[in-house]
Amino acid sequence: MRGQEGPEAAERRWEARLAELEARVRAFEAAMAAPPRRSVDWAGLAERYGLVIAWIGLIAVIAMIRPEQMLRWNSYSSMFGSNAMIVVLTLGLMIPLTTGDYDLSVASVMGLSSMLVAVLTVRMGWSLPGAVVFAILAGAAIGAVNAFFILWFGIHSLIVTLGTGYFLNGVILWISNSNTITGVPIALGRAVIMTRDPFLGVPLSFWYAVLLTLVIWYLFEHTALGRRLLFTGRGREVARLSGVNVNRMRAGALIASGSIAALAGVLYTGMRLGADPTSALGFLLPAFAAAFLGSTTIYPGRFNAIGAFVAVYFLSTGIMGLTFLGADSFVQNLFYGGGLVVAVSISQLIRGRRPMG
Repeated sequence: MRGQEGPEAAERRWEARLAELEARVRAFEAAMAAPPRRSVDWAGLAERYGLVIAWIGLIAVIAMIRPEQMLRWNSYSSMFGSNAMIVVLTLGLMIPLTTGDYDLSVASVMGLSSMLVAVLTVRMGWSLPGAVVFAILAGAAIGAVNAFFILWFGIHSLIVTLGTGYFLNGVILWISNSNTITGVPIALGRAVIMTRDPFLGVPLSFWYAVLLTLVIWYLFEHTALGRRLLFTGRGREVARLSGVNVNRMRAGALIASGSIAALAGVLYTGMRLGADPTSALGFLLPAFAAAFLGSTTIYPGRFNAIGAFVAVYFLSTGIMGLTFLGADSFVQNLFYGGGLVVAVSISQLIRGRRPMG
């Protein structure tokens, strides 16, 4: 009988129960420490990397039709270099878009910067570094002017930047006498498009775009400033109540946009070794299309640098492929215009918003 057990038997019974309890505790701790088994989120992966997959698919389809052109590395190295300034322009545009402001003047700032470098070096005898610095500072000043009218007077960014853009177009025609300026120092061409890296044979302009992409990605993903910019775009009143200086964030974003757009103009001048008074205007639509298309990938639902980078080259690959297939030049406008509408629609769906009526 249990009541008649000796002290040794009772002690053994308690030791056995204690060992069983310890085993259960260890099993519970092991279960808690082990990472939970999760099924692969295929839908999430498709949403994040769908554009990359579509890019690969686009290359594969066109390569099956035109392998002699689409499978040549020279086609891609040239495309990467020649579209680097669109990447830079899109990255500049993306920053105020993140804070909820639209900068329609970026292409005009790019054109003005390009013309300033050409006029200052060719007609006025400035040194190339001095002209480049002046052009970028001019872009920053234009961004500051945009910020002043938007924030001080409370005018919508679309109206202010649209007016600024048209004003700058007039300035470009004025300082150039409506003429194309050629004869820019060859050193700028070597620094932008003529020199290729020894590994992939890609022009240096591409690596400038890669570097800027990584810098802006790091800013938004790993710094307090980037988080404040994102917070401002998601809800200005909430951000203001949380202690974020919303006006400072918006002004800084517009100034950064002007500076980076001016940098794109410098790259554009280096590619052409000259400046045309009207050619930069055609880059506004590609920049917007790439910015919104980029917001549907990598970090879906918000503007992001890597997504913008991928979007620029996805669109450029499509246009290059259509050219190989014999499409007319007007297809470029159709591709960018359609891409913008599709990108905005997908972005709205990802953010869970209903289309505006």
